[in-house]
Amino acid sequence: MHSVDNPGVLGLVTITWMPMHNYRKPPTMADVARRTGVSPMTVSRAFKRDSSVSQETREAVLSAAEELGYVFDSTASNLRSQRTDFIAVTIPSINNANFADTVRALSDRVSERGLQILLGYTNYDVAEEERLIEQLLRRKPEAIVVTGGKHTPRARKLLSNAGIPVIETWDLPEEPIGHVVGFSNALAVREMVDHFVSVGYRKIAFIGGDADRDTRGTDRRAGFIAALKDHGIDAPRLIAAGPPPISMREGANAMGQLLERFPDTEAVICVSDLSAFGALTECQRRGIAVPDRIAIGGFGDYEIGAISVPSLTTINAFASEIGAKTAELILDVLDGKLDQPGRVTIRPDLILRQTSR
Repeated sequence: MHSVDNPGVLGLVTITWMPMHNYRKPPTMADVARRTGVSPMTVSRAFKRDSSVSQETREAVLSAAEELGYVFDSTASNLRSQRTDFIAVTIPSINNANFADTVRALSDRVSERGLQILLGYTNYDVAEEERLIEQLLRRKPEAIVVTGGKHTPRARKLLSNAGIPVIETWDLPEEPIGHVVGFSNALAVREMVDHFVSVGYRKIAFIGGDADRDTRGTDRRAGFIAALKDHGIDAPRLIAAGPPPISMREGANAMGQLLERFPDTEAVICVSDLSAFGALTECQRRGIAVPDRIAIGGFGDYEIGAISVPSLTTINAFASEIGAKTAELILDVLDGKLDQPGRVTIRPDLILRQTSR
């Protein structure tokens, strides 16, 4: 053991080097077989729920494995069967509650069949998505799930030639690669615009992220502009809050810009509930009454929107249902029940709360 005392700004810091640990050799299948009095092949079959192994023998094998701390290595078995038993998934962000709900529902459903999730996040970057797709496909997943329907040409080619089920989620692409579970982001925002106009709002703004990265946010912005145009309203009140994902702080800053540039704004639709919550706090900071002076709408039905005061008007995209439906589709394809591209359309729901009429 060796230590160094290093006085610094925070006081005395002690750095300690411990002797190198000699790791114990892990127990093997042969160890479990000897403990149970069966062959290694029987042990393997017991872990794979092979019907040729009796319940009594299986319980004995599993009990011995538990006592020894043995973990079954499925690699060799998977190589023989040409199965990897995992689903590859890409999402834009790992700290987004909506995407987390989608992955959780997907994982819960496929895990019932012994399948696991291998997750990668793209940080809203299509070039990074392309790199991840290539890496994930090298591991031979049973299926691959990607978020959104816009990809680089090379990513589309990789997915098209993958030879496994490909599911695009959170979107309804015009030219799907394979299967689709999603909704129209543009039409979802249109529903909120239509409602706002119907209750008398005319000077309506939109807060979103950089249009060249957040493709779903871009679709929501396009739906906002198209809906206002159909109502005979111009759409100059567009505030870009920065690169996605838009945080609460960035939403607050964007609301500040909006109020400075367009102080007569009557309502604002935000690309997400997080940015909408930030916009709400900026109004509260400035003493602007919501919804009496200005209405606010978000997207995603985050928990924070439901418990905020006032609570946020929002759009529920049914993130968990997207994950569950994606899992069902994957299992149907793997079971041979579906030999044509599947398309599951989710219908988002406008939730009217206290930040709007």
